[in-house]
Amino acid sequence: MISMINRLQDALGTAGLSYSLLLPQIAVVGGQSSGKSSVLENFVGRDFLPRGTGIVTRRPLVLQLHHSDNEYGEFLHCRGKRFSDFDEIRQEIEAETGRLTGNNKGISPIPINLRIFSPNVLNLTLVDLPGITKVPVGDQPVDIEYQVRDMIMQYISKENCLILAVTPANMDLANSDALKLAKDVDPQGLRTIGVITMLDLMDKGTDAREILENRLLPLRRGYIGLVNRSQKDIDGKKDIKTALQAEKKFFLSHPAYRHMCDRMGAPYLQKSLNQQLTNHIRDSLPALYSHLQCLLVPVNKEVNTYKVYNPDDPISRTKTLIKLVQQLGGDFEKLIEGSADEVNTVHLSGGARINQIFHERFPYQLHKMKCDERKLRMEIAYAIRNIHGVRTGLFTPDMAFQAIVKKQISKLKIPCFGFVDMVCKELVTTIYECFNKLSSFPKLREETERLVTAEIREQESICRDQISLLIDMQLAYINTKHEDFIGFTHAQSQCHRSDNKMVAGSGVQQGVAPPSRLIVIRKGWLTINNVSIIAKDYWFILTTESLSWFKDNEETEKRYMLPLDNLKVRDVERGFMSSKFAFALFHSESRNVYKDYKFLELVCNCQEELDIWKSSLLRAGVYPEEVTVDAQGNGPSENFTDPQLERQVETIRNLVDSYMGIIHKTVKDLMPKAIMHLMVNSVKEFISSELLAQLYALGDCSALMDESPDQRQHREQVLGKHAALQAAIGIISEISTSGYASPWDPSYAVTQHSSSSTLPKKSTTAGKSRTRGRAPPVPVHANQRLPGPTCVPRRPAPAAPNAK
Repeated sequence: MISMINRLQDALGTAGLSYSLLLPQIAVVGGQSSGKSSVLENFVGRDFLPRGTGIVTRRPLVLQLHHSDNEYGEFLHCRGKRFSDFDEIRQEIEAETGRLTGNNKGISPIPINLRIFSPNVLNLTLVDLPGITKVPVGDQPVDIEYQVRDMIMQYISKENCLILAVTPANMDLANSDALKLAKDVDPQGLRTIGVITMLDLMDKGTDAREILENRLLPLRRGYIGLVNRSQKDIDGKKDIKTALQAEKKFFLSHPAYRHMCDRMGAPYLQKSLNQQLTNHIRDSLPALYSHLQCLLVPVNKEVNTYKVYNPDDPISRTKTLIKLVQQLGGDFEKLIEGSADEVNTVHLSGGARINQIFHERFPYQLHKMKCDERKLRMEIAYAIRNIHGVRTGLFTPDMAFQAIVKKQISKLKIPCFGFVDMVCKELVTTIYECFNKLSSFPKLREETERLVTAEIREQESICRDQISLLIDMQLAYINTKHEDFIGFTHAQSQCHRSDNKMVAGSGVQQGVAPPSRLIVIRKGWLTINNVSIIAKDYWFILTTESLSWFKDNEETEKRYMLPLDNLKVRDVERGFMSSKFAFALFHSESRNVYKDYKFLELVCNCQEELDIWKSSLLRAGVYPEEVTVDAQGNGPSENFTDPQLERQVETIRNLVDSYMGIIHKTVKDLMPKAIMHLMVNSVKEFISSELLAQLYALGDCSALMDESPDQRQHREQVLGKHAALQAAIGIISEISTSGYASPWDPSYAVTQHSSSSTLPKKSTTAGKSRTRGRAPPVPVHANQRLPGPTCVPRRPAPAAPNAK
């Protein structure tokens, strides 16, 4: 079982530290100079670990012990090279540590994997972690203590990790750093094995019996005591076998430990760890197998994309190029049509933003183009008077109507060209989202961006020319026979009917809004900026009748409802370095809008949200600010003294309004169609039909498929992880746990030191004597035998009665 874990360590070691942490293992934790190295060397029977003062273990050492007839060591980073001299093993550990951490006490979480084959060891795998330090030395960072703790916590926080907490006997157990860290991640002590070292160095008259009997700070797996070699013994090259014999003699001769000498010492610790790790591995295998399968699923998806690409095969490069271009066209079409694989739930994107431009932002821009009413009337008056010349006209001249209409139609080019710019910008943004999948091939992405962007700019130019042509067509012929045009005869009467209709509409069913006016147009958060010292956010609801705001989006506590009658909207200029996107609502009759405030300033989070709110207000009948005049012509800088001229101006004004309404409706209908045909559909067709041919026309297609260094490294890492995970799953699948030892009983460590009698106990209840049943048997170690039954004397039989 442990050999299988060693194979898994080797397989997953190439996949990174995060994967190797998943394996069942034993982590050795302790402070500096606590005797961790001596424990490991006692297992092997050889001196092979670096020694010295301060922090010596500066990288985790994954030590795999294999029982074998021959004695040698191997490093994972030196595959195929055997180290028969254990001094060379120590030198290699020091050299490999210095390669990553430097030679001045730096640390690194990247482990060193060492396998030792020896006839003196049992199969066992341990991870020797750096000793817990307090004060930085050398080039160690000031937070070295926290770095070491974090490294240790990476290992011992995993449920699959058993913790070997090493504490010297001459230290108060309550101050043990190893036990404190173990307590943080294993509060019940289920995974912690206590090791008390240097028992021979305790002050005379003191001992660790209470600790070793698991009574002072109980652990489910108990404590094991050791006697380490002193520094004098190490310097004098004292043989480890001799040291182990001295350790055994110490426990046999010490009065506090002789009764438990068979459960003390390095040989017993190694045997115990072997059994506990074996059973722990067996218990963890099902969960480990399932977890590795889950890790393999996302890696499989990424590997499938790499399997079809071989950088050394020209045919594979060509196939990948064709596939990427086809995928680019498909992704772009999905984003435009709204059928993308991943639906964005945060903001609008792709086709949804283009749709918003079509039906919200462009109509709003068209409406903003309505000129100043006073200025328009002045232009009509000047046109009429200039057409009449020195004569006084008796009839309304149609040339004045055509001159004003053509001027108004010409102004439409500005919002139409702005409309093209907005769609073009959105197309570029959308296609760049698709380019992210080409980031593995920088040259291909660069050329594709250049070609597609050039196509979008070319189609933009064509679209501008076509829109300019559409406007020129409208200018070429003023169709006064259009079925929706009111005509000269009905111009004046139409104005009166419109006024009467508005008055009637406001008076019908007073107090009861028609159903269509109760439609909710928009909901959202806005900030009221000018009412209080501190701006507050409210939940606003815009209907066709009113604008209401609530305390929150539960809509239970309404703060105010503002009717939309006679409301107007105007832009709020942004100050220097201001990040506010605001608009203001005010009353056209200069009345207070809210309490004592003439206007209500509302702030949005972004420009897009501001445009949406303006468009929504436009749909609700709240129009942008404009200067109006009454029917008598009050307001212009120059008064009309001729009543006939006033009537002619009013007539032309109504005619212009009617005809421009037709033009606006036509432009709002044709512009999205022209944009879709000339820009969006043309770009889609270019990507799906012509892009690949233009890439081939560049000449060197092979260079386009050169991977970036980062991508090449990432691909190799993913393929390595995939191979490692598959190998690990294959190793686990080969193992059958049916023939292994029975599981370690954790309660054994707690009860093995107790000496309870097996005699039944008597208790008296209510003056009566009763005998309790026997206690359940004490759990025992697999190598121990159950004691024989204790003879318990029975009660004597009652005497026979005397016959009379």
